[in-house]
Amino acid sequence: MLSIIWKKLGTTVTGGAVLITFFTIISKILGLVRDRLLASYFGAGSMLDSYYAAFKLPDLVFNTLVLGALAAAFIPVFTRSWFRNKKQAFLLANTLLNYLVVFILLISLVMYIFAPKLVSIITPGFSGEVLMQTITLSRIMLLSIIFFTISNVIGGILNSLKRFFTFSLAPVFYNLGIIVGITFFHSIWGIEGLAWGVVFGSVLHLLVQIPEVLKVGYRYSFNWKITGSVKRVFKLMIPRTIGLAASQVNQLVITGIASTLAVGSIAVFNLANNLQSLPTSIFGVSLAIAVFPAFTESLARNDKSDFKRTFSLNLRRLLFLIIPISVFMLLLRAQIVRVILGFGNFDWSDTYYTAQTLGWFVVSLFAQSLIPMLARSFYALEDTKTPVYIGLGAITLNIVGSLYLGKLYGVEGLAMAFSFAAIVNMLGLLFVLRFRMGNLDDKKIVNSLVLTSINSVLAGTVVYGCLQIMADLVNMRTFIGVFTQGLVAGLAGIIIYIILSVITSCEEVVIVKRFMMKYLKPLVKK
Repeated sequence: MLSIIWKKLGTTVTGGAVLITFFTIISKILGLVRDRLLASYFGAGSMLDSYYAAFKLPDLVFNTLVLGALAAAFIPVFTRSWFRNKKQAFLLANTLLNYLVVFILLISLVMYIFAPKLVSIITPGFSGEVLMQTITLSRIMLLSIIFFTISNVIGGILNSLKRFFTFSLAPVFYNLGIIVGITFFHSIWGIEGLAWGVVFGSVLHLLVQIPEVLKVGYRYSFNWKITGSVKRVFKLMIPRTIGLAASQVNQLVITGIASTLAVGSIAVFNLANNLQSLPTSIFGVSLAIAVFPAFTESLARNDKSDFKRTFSLNLRRLLFLIIPISVFMLLLRAQIVRVILGFGNFDWSDTYYTAQTLGWFVVSLFAQSLIPMLARSFYALEDTKTPVYIGLGAITLNIVGSLYLGKLYGVEGLAMAFSFAAIVNMLGLLFVLRFRMGNLDDKKIVNSLVLTSINSVLAGTVVYGCLQIMADLVNMRTFIGVFTQGLVAGLAGIIIYIILSVITSCEEVVIVKRFMMKYLKPLVKK
């Protein structure tokens, strides 16, 4: 019985979503440990600014070129090729891997040589020791993208074949590597140890996936033949790559603006962004990754009705989870920041600015969570252009908004602009998809949105009331006091939300109940 359940978890969309979500939670918990260690060791100061800024060069290369190929192009083409000829599918993967690795090596070498000039452009507010430190860290981190390139091609194969276990486990090992860098390598090599931790994490990210990909029959081959499938991947890759390049430019511009603001602004922005990305990654990205093969298969069979059912069901699931989380995080933002990051050199001033920035990020949490699934809807249609066009418009709004609001409100203004752009991006994708596919089960989606919003606001009112009551009962100057206040208020909100959802016969509660009965009841009987 356990083996049957494990097989369903590892090879079905619903099981894959659960598996990916579970390991994403573990990974994000480790990410919080990572951020807490960084914040306690360095505070929101120049050293942490340098560390986060150093990611921008490697991210520019990897997120633009590798993710552009895999997320939008490789998986749909590999899936179609797999159904026709498994041997040709693996040849496609090897060809893509070979070309990507060579290209990434060349680009990384160029980046390494010109790092002093490039980092100076990215961080115009840096100078002296901080600038030199950022250049050194950037050069070391460039090594990580070579391992990530190989790892993500392998992960793309596993994702296509609905093999979710080690694919989901890889980010956990990546964060473990970074934590080793903070706690161990840092004591040996100083600040450079942090960068070597990133490289170590990327190696672990690759190694953990190798056994499972070998198990499904993959073997590496030195293949360079450009077939029709390879051309199709490159063709689909181009617009997505352009869109991701624009997104990375957007990140570079924000980093550049933040480097000219108060010291610690880059650190505050990244710490707040990491906190708000927790629910997005756990629910939005995980579900989008798991459901993508189902979208692809439905459209490959030309079964639009099945696509719409799958889309509607998963969109409603996301709204059911993300809307109350957004309300609770907005109300509990100060408690969240202080409990997770408020230790060592991370003082009350750092807490205040990070909490305020987090609040503005949370405003668009629902949009950020829906964007990955909406984008993959277009990828399943083998349309990588539409998300790019809409994304470019949103990025332009973000850059203009960051320039204007950053001057007025500092780092908080950057988060304001980010949220506004994310909402515009989500609405644009949804409207175009609706135009392309017709009715997306609109009535159910709207009813679910309204009901979920009302229940979330009512539960949020309870959270706010509990915060006021607990503030008089605990010592708010201590960690235990802040933790207790936030915990009691958060639990009260969750309980009320669940009760309201049951009372109002929220369909998503029924879905969760069915899932629990399907997968967990056999365990109880066993």
